[in-house]
Amino acid sequence: MKNKQKIIHLIIDVLSVILLVWIDRISKNVATAKLKGQNDFVIIKDVFVLQYLENRGAAFGVFQNKQYFFIAISIIFLAIVAYVLIKLPVLKKYYVFESVLAFLAAGAIGNMIDRIIQNYVVDFFYFELIDFPIFNVADIYVTLSCIAFAIILIFVFSEEDLSFLSLKKNKNE
Repeated sequence: MKNKQKIIHLIIDVLSVILLVWIDRISKNVATAKLKGQNDFVIIKDVFVLQYLENRGAAFGVFQNKQYFFIAISIIFLAIVAYVLIKLPVLKKYYVFESVLAFLAAGAIGNMIDRIIQNYVVDFFYFELIDFPIFNVADIYVTLSCIAFAIILIFVFSEEDLSFLSLKKNKNE
């Protein structure tokens, strides 16, 4: 019964990631079609605009043109997420953690697809008020998931709750 539940959870995780990546891809396709070569689209004057940007680096313009580096890091990151999802017990207390991992994976995959296909990531959200780096939907997934991940690790889970990640065999297995 537990194996069947685990398989169902993994299928839901994969389908969730696919849906989230699809949302990211659609948003980037719309941004490219409507914003590329156009003036900024002002949502709130001097606060928030849609602005097309082909980002060949990371946030704040670091690591420009290091696409292979970003792809390699994404693949390693996704392997770690897959490992954790496979090892994650099928218990209600881990459901939010499981969702956070799906959002993290979707964000990594969304930007990795851009890097592989186009050699850059399409960014288009810009908070002009605080001059925040231009970002996209996948970046939102990663940022909010990292915040949720930190909160879960610091305030919700104990060391015992994370013992399933041990590379040593548990007595219960």
